[in-house]
Amino acid sequence: MKKSVFTLLLLTIFSVATHAQKFALIDMEYILENIPAYESANQQLEQASKQWQAEIEKAGQEAKNLYESYQATAKSMTEAQRTQKENEIVEKEKSLAELRRKYFGPEGELYKKREALIGPIQDQIYNAVKEIATQRGYAVVTDRASASSIIFASPDIDISNEVLARLGYSN
Repeated sequence: MKKSVFTLLLLTIFSVATHAQKFALIDMEYILENIPAYESANQQLEQASKQWQAEIEKAGQEAKNLYESYQATAKSMTEAQRTQKENEIVEKEKSLAELRRKYFGPEGELYKKREALIGPIQDQIYNAVKEIATQRGYAVVTDRASASSIIFASPDIDISNEVLARLGYSN
């Protein structure tokens, strides 16, 4: 009885081993570097970011000037005037914080613009990877750039160039 259970267990193990999963790797950074639309999108994001940052810096300088002006003239002001100036400074700093959040916050303009420009590119890559994985029977496709625990992987399982070819960017 023990021999038959042991034999059955061995057969199960060997049958599972013969149905091993197939894996593939992609290098998302490499793929994105070879897509011209991605570079263009990044340039647009950088331009917008610089413009918004300049606007924030200008507003920050205005708040700083307002505060310095207040400090220089605070001694000659009445209590009511000081309170009014302090409220102006606080409002200016609040509007500055709101401006930062509007442009660079979690759901700010930069995030929305990135989603609009880069989202479709990422969707195309995902769909190409999904098609290749389905056709070739891959159980898992891992991004080499984000998988920090991969020490070595055979170049034979890297399908990055195939993904680029599927997207129309042969390399």
